[in-house]
Amino acid sequence: MNNPGTTSFTTPEWVKDAVFYQIFPDRFAQGTGLPKPRHLEPWDSPPTEHGFKGGDLVGVAEHLDYLQDLGINALYFSPVFQSAANHRYHTYDYYRVDPLLGGNEALRRLLDECHRRSMRVVLDGVFNHASRGFFQFHDILENGLSSPYLDWFIVNGWPLYAYDSQHRPNYAAWWGLRALPKFNLQTPEVREFLLGVAGYWIEQGVDGWRLDVPGEIDDDNFWRDFRRVVKSRNPDAYIVGEIWHEAQRWLQGDQFDAVMNYLLTKACLGFFVGHGLNQALTSGAGYAPVDPLSAESFAAAIEYLLGLYSTQINQVQLNLLDSHDTARFLTLARGDESALRLAVLFVMCFPGAPCIYYGDEVGMEGGRDPDCRRSFSWEAGRWNRDLRDYFKRCIALRKSHPALRRGEFRTLLAQNDLYCFGRRLDGETVVCALNTGAGPRPLDIPVEGYLPARTVLHGVWDEGEARVRAGRLSGLTLPPRSGVVLVQG
Repeated sequence: MNNPGTTSFTTPEWVKDAVFYQIFPDRFAQGTGLPKPRHLEPWDSPPTEHGFKGGDLVGVAEHLDYLQDLGINALYFSPVFQSAANHRYHTYDYYRVDPLLGGNEALRRLLDECHRRSMRVVLDGVFNHASRGFFQFHDILENGLSSPYLDWFIVNGWPLYAYDSQHRPNYAAWWGLRALPKFNLQTPEVREFLLGVAGYWIEQGVDGWRLDVPGEIDDDNFWRDFRRVVKSRNPDAYIVGEIWHEAQRWLQGDQFDAVMNYLLTKACLGFFVGHGLNQALTSGAGYAPVDPLSAESFAAAIEYLLGLYSTQINQVQLNLLDSHDTARFLTLARGDESALRLAVLFVMCFPGAPCIYYGDEVGMEGGRDPDCRRSFSWEAGRWNRDLRDYFKRCIALRKSHPALRRGEFRTLLAQNDLYCFGRRLDGETVVCALNTGAGPRPLDIPVEGYLPARTVLHGVWDEGEARVRAGRLSGLTLPPRSGVVLVQG
């Protein structure tokens, strides 16, 4: 059972009801009427490290109907600010949305339209480092020791080797990448600038920040100030950090609301994919290595994860199966769609906010960066429509049952290939059973003290019912590689 502990703070209530959709802006959709430069890569060509496809925020706004039909009510964008990189983690101007994405006006219109539809928008904040084109760093390149911004970065020698690949960068740079000079957070003006950025976009209507590599900023006071600034503008704003490991340090109520739950990703790969996992594609991912898991081991991993944090935090963890930084789940599973279906059903029934990486719902594949950042095809004939319908059903299931969003979690059975758990809230009990094996499994779940005798649970995923007799829930058989969701009453 998960940690029932309470917290002295609250996490955003709307996140508990959210189903996120992560969009890599350059690759989702091209808007109509937005001028484009001539030298774009063909939309359907394989992505390259430096090439631009020309997706934009206007295109996102034009496809909100598609996202709402799927059941999405929250969008998380990879960076949108001006940059010379297609991923935009090399920020030039923190106050200007990249003109290739439509500029500030496109974001304004997108925010207004999303909020009109009761959809939330979370932006990616890159506060650890900037780019060589960032004004203050460029000033240092131009003026050297005479630059008034000399202490905005950590310079270790002259001249700066910002573009000279024959030398290592002689300034602090993220992972030694000369294109990404690290901010000097010891400089008050730098802190003031970054906190100003954080507050400004919340004031503009953004509903939260996803924080890029926040662990690289080894300064908890900065993140405390960040939270204070953001929450003072909007107490319901969501702050979620990119942390690939245990994150208790940042989840004490004074810094982040949640983290990207890559440890859950790892557990899902180990159980739902197991021995079929393409291990070569996990190399370099922050959750590697990934070991195959039995139901017993998976249950232990889940209990451990839920025990790390309070219920408030577990209910708003960003639960993802893949992202722009990893190979896609379907590709990691070597095309085994049943693994993806089982994982999606699990995540939709699990505590926390599910996050779908754009295109997963139509069967997009992709290996490691940049292959995981392919362009979305708007030719419906190229979609796996059955898979999209499955995603849509899973999302609708989650929305239909409050117990799946806020209910208490309990492991009921973990045996070989069969994993069963319950969710309970205000008299509603939901039981989910997942069979990862190659053969059918009859349900025989111990529920003594959990469900009264003669209780009947009806299938809300597939037809059928199960009954409690002699302290055990039985009456159904799960086909191979399938799941069932049962509701009391």
